[in-house]
Amino acid sequence: MRASFDIQSASGAYRVAIGEDLVRAAIAAPTHRIFIVDRRLLPQVQFITDPIIEIEASEENKALERMAPVIEQLKRFGATRETEIVAVGGGIVQDIATFVASVYMRGLRWHYCPTTLLGMVDSCIGGKSSINVGMYKNLVGNFHPPAQILIDLAFVDSLDAVQLTSGLMESVKICYARGAEEFGTYLKLAPAVPLGRDKAARIIEQSLRAKKWFIETDEFDQAERLLLNFGHTFGHALESATHFDVPHGIAVGVGMLTAYRFAEDAGRLSEHGKALAGALMEHVRALLGPVRHTLSSLERISPQSLFEHFKSDKKHSQTHYRVIVPVRDGELERISLERNDATSAAITEAFACSLSEL
Repeated sequence: MRASFDIQSASGAYRVAIGEDLVRAAIAAPTHRIFIVDRRLLPQVQFITDPIIEIEASEENKALERMAPVIEQLKRFGATRETEIVAVGGGIVQDIATFVASVYMRGLRWHYCPTTLLGMVDSCIGGKSSINVGMYKNLVGNFHPPAQILIDLAFVDSLDAVQLTSGLMESVKICYARGAEEFGTYLKLAPAVPLGRDKAARIIEQSLRAKKWFIETDEFDQAERLLLNFGHTFGHALESATHFDVPHGIAVGVGMLTAYRFAEDAGRLSEHGKALAGALMEHVRALLGPVRHTLSSLERISPQSLFEHFKSDKKHSQTHYRVIVPVRDGELERISLERNDATSAAITEAFACSLSEL
């Protein structure tokens, strides 16, 4: 095992372990387990002998109405209050497992093995579930942290350039949000594709330790942790406008570019702030370079259409849009923008500029 540390939460501490052969270690525990596994990963986990609920990891299967069949399968497999769920997969599997584990018989213990870099560097800690309802992404959910997180580095070997880039986008976002010093330390790791196990382990650990501060300071998303939505409000608009054709992490990267463009045009950044945030933008552009083909569907999407999808984000209020942007010396801030024609035009223009750049 390469590294381990604890995350403190209201429901108790849970352990993060980074190493190899961790899934095999999990099945050695003498307890009744049911696995929830991404169907594409079944060949990699043929050694599992416990019952498996197969999940096709698609946004459609993260819909609220798709939770009932998973819960019914838990019952058919004999799940009781003593049963423990082990989830193996990326963010969609995590969202499904978090949600069903939290509501089945009012809550089961569960363990999570993230298999995407995005899951390893970001979403695996924090205990949030995000479930889609109709056209609305991540509209419902709750908090139910796992008992432990098993980051098995063997899964890094199977990830392609798009999946690795998606994870690196979330990773740099977290480190930038933590502050200039953390961001500078992160860049010294030279995060880029391709990515071997050793470098991946260092990036994962730094990213999670940075996010640990946000989670332990603001577990339930009331203040500091909201800064981790940087890039997401704009990015979610890209995802929904393209029917999720743009991968989540890639959309977040474009979302960060859009947020920066909005802040720059609005005069919210000092010269020092432009230099710091500009270094982030340069890094994001470099990451996007080899995977620009994932953005081809944006050629058919207008800035006005993106703004229409932006308006439906759940973080907004009835009177204001809520966005995270770099301000002053480059630090992130959650700002409220009055819903009016001037704001609509400014946001649409920010989308237009980022689209033209790409």
